[in-house]
Amino acid sequence: MTHDEEIDALGLLCPLPVLRARKRLAGMAPGRVLRLLADDPAAAVDVPHFCAGAGHVLERVETVPEGRAYFIRRSPAGAAAGA
Repeated sequence: MTHDEEIDALGLLCPLPVLRARKRLAGMAPGRVLRLLADDPAAAVDVPHFCAGAGHVLERVETVPEGRAYFIRRSPAGAAAGA
């Protein structure tokens, strides 16, 4: 899947991958896609929960040699308070 920006959060424990994704998504235009790489097993729960709560769309999760790649589509403008 194509993406517009990427965060390498490999080696970071939750909540750091989610916090970095939140900060990056806040600066992205609505509809753009962020690829988040994470290897913390807790990210499998935390990332979908974050997306649902912030109004972002978790488009896809791919298993990659390093861990998992989460493709997050930025919510429409105004849809997610604090996103």
